[in-house]
Amino acid sequence: MLRASHQFPGGRGDVRDEMVQIIARDAKAAGVELEVQVYPGASLFKPNEQWNALVNGQLDISSFPLDYASGKVRAFGATLMPGLVRSHERAARVNNSEFMKEIKAKIDKAGVIVLSDAWLAGAIASKKACIRSPADIKGLKVRSAGPTFAAMWQSAGASIVSIPSNEVYNALQTGVADATDTSSGSFVSFRIYEQVKCLTAPGDNALWFMYEPVLMSKKSFSRLNKKQQDVLIASGKKSQAYFAKEAKALDDEMVRVFKDGRDEHLVAAFPMSKEAGEKILRVGNTLWPGEYVPN
Repeated sequence: MLRASHQFPGGRGDVRDEMVQIIARDAKAAGVELEVQVYPGASLFKPNEQWNALVNGQLDISSFPLDYASGKVRAFGATLMPGLVRSHERAARVNNSEFMKEIKAKIDKAGVIVLSDAWLAGAIASKKACIRSPADIKGLKVRSAGPTFAAMWQSAGASIVSIPSNEVYNALQTGVADATDTSSGSFVSFRIYEQVKCLTAPGDNALWFMYEPVLMSKKSFSRLNKKQQDVLIASGKKSQAYFAKEAKALDDEMVRVFKDGRDEHLVAAFPMSKEAGEKILRVGNTLWPGEYVPN
């Protein structure tokens, strides 16, 4: 029995949960004496514990933002670099880039393999007012998804709250945070619309995309026979194909849910304009000169 852990709600339509569930269902149906037990909602490991657990073989399969492991492998922070990926088309292309070959080589060297690729668009929402420029973030307590974004918001005058996405709702509710950036999937799954006044959606000018692959421990993989390994590799590709079909719809669903999907929690929602996006990314460019390229 393999164990799969992630921080996202189970059985509520979250695509990352479904990606792992696809692998679990296919493993069981393959008839190769292979089962995967899925533990959603951080019920087995806390989000920031999952990388080490994979490396050490304590955990078999997981899905989380790779940036969560940037404290262990600094290069992983680049997978949440502001402005690196700004569209779904670019995200699809970057999977086969030299950049991702280097990232995956570092994943492999650490003792982990990638079963499925996934890039989720990011947005930002606030309890105070809409985020249209760097000035709008000044003075806010912002939960940031990773250190690169945290550095950019801090440079714009925000104070940073460092917590995983499954703790954002409570942080906003209790006043620990005033605003948050996170993926389109997490904005819906964790019902952030109940705690904010304005959402700046990715639109055609996303500030960022987050790499959230399905990963597997090499120690666990090596213990399987060839038929079992082949099943996991094939189901991982199926899971990735499922995500590719759903990716853009996640952004549209987020705006629908925030804007008019919950009458008791109407939230202003508008796409990030090109002008606003460039203003914000210029703050990041002062920290990492030359890192931003058109995409």
